[in-house]
Amino acid sequence: MNIMKRYILLLLVGVLILACKNSANTIDTGNPSEIERVSILDTFSITQNPNGKWIANAETHLGFRKMDSIITKFRAENKTDYIELGNQLSEQTGFIIKHCSMKGEAHDQLHVILIPMLDEISVLKEENNNEKAKSALYNLEQLSSAYFKYFSI
Repeated sequence: MNIMKRYILLLLVGVLILACKNSANTIDTGNPSEIERVSILDTFSITQNPNGKWIANAETHLGFRKMDSIITKFRAENKTDYIELGNQLSEQTGFIIKHCSMKGEAHDQLHVILIPMLDEISVLKEENNNEKAKSALYNLEQLSSAYFKYFSI
Protein backbone atom coordinates (compact mmCIF):
# COMPACT_ATOMS: atom_id res chain seq x y z
CA MET A 1 0.00 0.00 0.00
CA ASN A 2 1.47 3.31 -0.92
CA ILE A 3 2.05 5.92 1.73
CA MET A 4 -0.74 8.22 0.51
CA LYS A 5 -3.39 5.48 0.77
CA ARG A 6 -2.15 4.58 4.25
CA TYR A 7 -2.28 8.23 5.29
CA ILE A 8 -5.83 8.62 3.95
CA LEU A 9 -6.97 5.43 5.74
CA LEU A 10 -5.45 6.59 9.02
CA LEU A 11 -7.00 10.03 8.57
CA LEU A 12 -10.43 8.47 7.94
CA VAL A 13 -10.12 6.26 11.01
CA GLY A 14 -9.14 9.29 13.07
CA VAL A 15 -12.11 11.27 11.81
CA LEU A 16 -14.45 8.39 12.57
CA ILE A 17 -13.07 8.05 16.08
CA LEU A 18 -13.39 11.77 16.74
CA ALA A 19 -16.90 11.85 15.30
CA CYS A 20 -18.06 9.04 17.54
CA LYS A 21 -19.87 10.11 20.68
CA ASN A 22 -20.57 6.58 21.85
CA SER A 23 -17.91 4.90 23.97
CA ALA A 24 -19.82 2.07 25.60
CA ASN A 25 -18.79 -1.46 26.50
CA THR A 26 -20.32 -4.49 24.73
CA ILE A 27 -22.28 -5.71 21.75
CA ASP A 28 -24.87 -8.21 22.86
CA THR A 29 -24.68 -11.04 20.36
CA GLY A 30 -27.22 -13.04 22.30
CA ASN A 31 -24.74 -15.87 22.80
CA PRO A 32 -22.58 -15.68 25.95
CA SER A 33 -20.01 -18.12 24.56
CA GLU A 34 -19.41 -15.81 21.58
CA ILE A 35 -18.91 -12.83 23.87
CA GLU A 36 -16.31 -14.77 25.87
CA ARG A 37 -14.57 -16.03 22.73
CA VAL A 38 -14.41 -12.73 20.84
CA SER A 39 -12.66 -10.06 22.83
CA ILE A 40 -13.41 -7.40 20.21
CA LEU A 41 -17.08 -7.59 21.13
CA ASP A 42 -16.26 -7.11 24.79
CA THR A 43 -15.07 -3.57 24.18
CA PHE A 44 -18.00 -2.08 22.28
CA SER A 45 -21.67 -1.49 23.01
CA ILE A 46 -24.42 -0.86 20.56
CA THR A 47 -27.74 0.51 21.66
CA GLN A 48 -30.83 -1.27 20.39
CA ASN A 49 -33.19 1.04 18.51
CA PRO A 50 -36.43 1.08 20.51
CA ASN A 51 -38.39 1.21 17.23
CA GLY A 52 -36.73 -1.84 15.66
CA LYS A 53 -33.53 -1.70 13.63
CA TRP A 54 -31.46 1.38 12.93
CA ILE A 55 -31.93 2.63 9.38
CA ALA A 56 -28.79 2.71 7.23
CA ASN A 57 -28.53 4.47 3.89
CA ALA A 58 -28.58 2.17 0.85
CA GLU A 59 -24.87 2.57 0.06
CA THR A 60 -23.82 1.67 3.60
CA HIS A 61 -26.03 -1.41 3.54
CA LEU A 62 -24.69 -2.37 0.11
CA GLY A 63 -21.12 -2.07 1.38
CA PHE A 64 -21.88 -4.33 4.34
CA ARG A 65 -23.62 -6.87 2.09
CA LYS A 66 -20.58 -6.92 -0.20
CA MET A 67 -18.22 -7.38 2.78
CA ASP A 68 -20.37 -10.24 4.05
CA SER A 69 -20.29 -11.82 0.58
CA ILE A 70 -16.50 -11.45 0.34
CA ILE A 71 -16.03 -13.11 3.73
CA THR A 72 -18.49 -15.91 2.90
CA LYS A 73 -16.71 -16.64 -0.40
CA PHE A 74 -13.29 -16.53 1.30
CA ARG A 75 -14.46 -19.12 3.85
CA ALA A 76 -16.26 -21.31 1.27
CA GLU A 77 -13.18 -21.49 -0.94
CA ASN A 78 -10.85 -22.16 2.03
CA LYS A 79 -8.63 -19.28 1.01
CA THR A 80 -5.68 -18.22 3.15
CA ASP A 81 -4.55 -14.96 1.52
CA TYR A 82 -5.58 -12.73 4.41
CA ILE A 83 -3.78 -9.72 2.96
CA GLU A 84 -5.87 -9.87 -0.22
CA LEU A 85 -9.00 -10.36 1.88
CA GLY A 86 -8.07 -7.29 3.91
CA ASN A 87 -7.56 -5.27 0.73
CA GLN A 88 -10.98 -6.30 -0.62
CA LEU A 89 -12.70 -5.48 2.66
CA SER A 90 -10.82 -2.19 2.90
CA GLU A 91 -12.18 -1.21 -0.50
CA GLN A 92 -15.72 -1.79 0.79
CA THR A 93 -15.19 0.17 4.01
CA GLY A 94 -13.81 3.01 1.89
CA PHE A 95 -17.00 2.87 -0.18
CA ILE A 96 -19.12 2.95 3.00
CA ILE A 97 -17.21 5.90 4.46
CA LYS A 98 -17.33 7.84 1.19
CA HIS A 99 -21.06 7.29 0.63
CA CYS A 100 -22.44 7.32 4.16
CA SER A 101 -25.15 9.94 4.50
CA MET A 102 -26.43 8.74 7.85
CA LYS A 103 -27.00 11.25 10.65
CA GLY A 104 -27.84 11.22 14.31
CA GLU A 105 -28.04 8.20 16.58
CA ALA A 106 -28.10 5.65 13.74
CA HIS A 107 -24.81 7.08 12.46
CA ASP A 108 -23.30 6.97 15.95
CA GLN A 109 -24.37 3.35 16.39
CA LEU A 110 -22.89 2.44 13.01
CA HIS A 111 -19.52 3.68 14.24
CA VAL A 112 -19.70 1.23 17.14
CA ILE A 113 -19.42 -1.55 14.55
CA LEU A 114 -17.44 0.15 11.78
CA ILE A 115 -14.48 1.41 13.81
CA PRO A 116 -13.50 -2.01 15.19
CA MET A 117 -14.01 -3.44 11.70
CA LEU A 118 -11.43 -1.00 10.36
CA ASP A 119 -9.01 -2.17 13.05
CA GLU A 120 -9.56 -5.85 12.22
CA ILE A 121 -9.18 -5.19 8.49
CA SER A 122 -5.85 -3.50 9.23
CA VAL A 123 -4.75 -6.65 11.04
CA LEU A 124 -5.62 -8.73 7.96
CA LYS A 125 -3.72 -6.41 5.64
CA GLU A 126 -0.59 -6.15 7.77
CA GLU A 127 -0.33 -9.36 9.79
CA ASN A 128 1.95 -12.19 8.75
CA ASN A 129 0.78 -14.34 11.66
CA ASN A 130 -2.03 -16.60 10.39
CA GLU A 131 -3.47 -17.12 13.87
CA LYS A 132 -3.89 -13.38 14.38
CA ALA A 133 -5.35 -13.06 10.89
CA LYS A 134 -7.81 -15.91 11.59
CA SER A 135 -8.83 -14.20 14.81
CA ALA A 136 -9.33 -10.90 12.97
CA LEU A 137 -11.48 -12.69 10.39
CA TYR A 138 -13.59 -14.26 13.12
CA ASN A 139 -14.03 -10.86 14.76
CA LEU A 140 -15.07 -9.39 11.41
CA GLU A 141 -17.68 -12.10 11.00
CA GLN A 142 -19.09 -11.28 14.43
CA LEU A 143 -19.12 -7.55 13.71
CA SER A 144 -20.80 -8.15 10.35
CA SER A 145 -23.46 -10.27 12.07
CA ALA A 146 -23.98 -7.48 14.60
CA TYR A 147 -24.50 -5.00 11.76
CA PHE A 148 -27.25 -7.13 10.21
CA LYS A 149 -28.81 -7.73 13.63
CA TYR A 150 -29.10 -4.02 14.43
CA PHE A 151 -29.39 -2.30 11.00
CA SER A 152 -31.55 -2.42 7.90
CA ILE A 153 -32.45 -0.12 5.01
